[in-house]
Amino acid sequence: MSIQIAFFRWLAIGLLLASNSAAQAQAPVSPPVMLVPLESPALPNALQLNSRLISGGQPDGEAAFAELRRLGVRTVISVDGARPDVAAAEKHGLRYVHLPHGYDGISAERAAELAKAVRDLPGPIYLHCHHGKHRSPAAAATACRALGWLDEPQAERVLQQAGTSPHYLGLFASVRETSPLDPNDLDKLQVEFRSTVPLPEVAEAMVAIELHFDRLEQLAANRWLPLPKHPDLKPAHEALLLREQYAELLRTGTVQAEPLAYQEHMREGERLARELETLLATPPSERADQSLAEKLKALKANCNGCHRQYRDQPASTREANEQRGPSGVAPAVESREKDRSKPPSFGS
Repeated sequence: MSIQIAFFRWLAIGLLLASNSAAQAQAPVSPPVMLVPLESPALPNALQLNSRLISGGQPDGEAAFAELRRLGVRTVISVDGARPDVAAAEKHGLRYVHLPHGYDGISAERAAELAKAVRDLPGPIYLHCHHGKHRSPAAAATACRALGWLDEPQAERVLQQAGTSPHYLGLFASVRETSPLDPNDLDKLQVEFRSTVPLPEVAEAMVAIELHFDRLEQLAANRWLPLPKHPDLKPAHEALLLREQYAELLRTGTVQAEPLAYQEHMREGERLARELETLLATPPSERADQSLAEKLKALKANCNGCHRQYRDQPASTREANEQRGPSGVAPAVESREKDRSKPPSFGS
């Protein structure tokens, strides 16, 4: 009898060891940290975090998607608010996934979705925002933190190496506060990874404002001459489209319900865009380039001022500030409606 007991005891131990070995073999292995900049004119600010994940700016045009294909990328994830160029990606055999978030931080829900995408979707993965310096490195670092692939100092080095501005307090807080998730919880998480997701009306307008302002800056850098990559862009028309975005924003109920200081930033943006449009409509021989530069600089300063107060802070800090009056004391009455959207932070 003792021989039988010993046999079954050793058999149970053997099965347990085999089970543990199988579980370890199936567990995802943490890829070595690389943090290697990729020199590619088609992929701005590209940074390889590990063998599975690259962070960078928006791929624009055939050359960018061809470069992604050359790098072996199989999935492209956008955290930007702009609609992804799904057709261009599919032409090169790439899958697009849209998981946008703002400059004010990454919610716990979105962080889990990003982690699952980075872990489970076909890789290597290229994760991008617009410029590749702020939201995409923060999303990549947050996903890796949630997967246990980076510790806090390593994740912060991702932001430093990508050039993430310290003004984006919410992005830094998201990376700092994310903890490794239970792999079983990620397994159970149900996510529909869609190629495009709809954005609120105001968020779409902010994305458009950022687009037109970026184009104006590129035209200014080219002395207001046609751009080689976009010869169809006309400076005065871009200023007109920028002005119209501000005008339409001011008509929305969401903006009209925001604090007066926020609305004033929108009005100032519309005024400056109109003045820039007027200057650009003047024949080049009759206008002063210095005036154009000053007007563009004023537009940027107005945007940055609004960003610092309403976009770049963590949502909790922004909401707390909005609840305080001039004295800094929260009013006892008049709280914001619970279902009203805050100023979107996807774009400009």
